[in-house]
Amino acid sequence: MSKDDAIGGEGVVVETLPNGVARVEMPNGFRTLGYVPGKKRSVFGPLQPGDRVTVEMTPYDLSQGRITGRQQ
Repeated sequence: MSKDDAIGGEGVVVETLPNGVARVEMPNGFRTLGYVPGKKRSVFGPLQPGDRVTVEMTPYDLSQGRITGRQQ
């Protein structure tokens, strides 16, 4: 598998946790932990419950993912 095999999806932030981590719920009801990479923390600002985000996950572990974007 390569980096291109990542699974992406959109979800809604349900709960914010410390250090740029948030619990994200997908439209099908699946919940995952999403983290904001270090360089994007200053760009994104704080995440709030209700924010729509794009999450990228690896096929090996669907319980965690990287938050790659936020819709206004």
